Amino acid sequence: MDQKSKKCKLKSSHKGDMMIEAIKRFERGIFISLLIMMSLVVLLATIELGWIIIKDIITPPIFLLEINELFEIFGLFMLVLIGVELLETIAKTYTNKNVNHAKIVMAVAIIAIARKVIILDVEKYSGQALVGIAALILALSLGYFLVQRKPRTKKLLETDEE
Repeated sequence: MDQKSKKCKLKSSHKGDMMIEAIKRFERGIFISLLIMMSLVVLLATIELGWIIIKDIITPPIFLLEINELFEIFGLFMLVLIGVELLETIAKTYTNKNVNHAKIVMAVAIIAIARKVIILDVEKYSGQALVGIAALILALSLGYFLVQRKPRTKKLLETDEE
């Protein structure tokens, strides 16, 4: 290889590195803005939840909540928990490269489906829809289990080969 082609290769490699750095800075800016926006949404949802609880408690009959009020409170409570989980996901997953992304995404999905099940009015849905929800919960749980076991399985395979 002559000197000219080496310089050209180094120059294109340097441009590629600069491009990757620019993309990383852009991603970091997006993640920071997502963290700020998600924090604001979680804060507003928490304030809304507190307001609804206070409003429902002070309206007659005082300190007694009706079933539909409880469903609304539980739904909002779970929504805030999902928001906190998403906030944690954004913060941990995209700032730390050693985090298992699939595991965190599946945990958030399980929490989201659990929220739906908690506030679900079973009388409004057909048996097929309920079986579908049950299958979804089972699939997510199995997937989470398998993703969580993945590192152990890899270690077992490495020790078997030795």
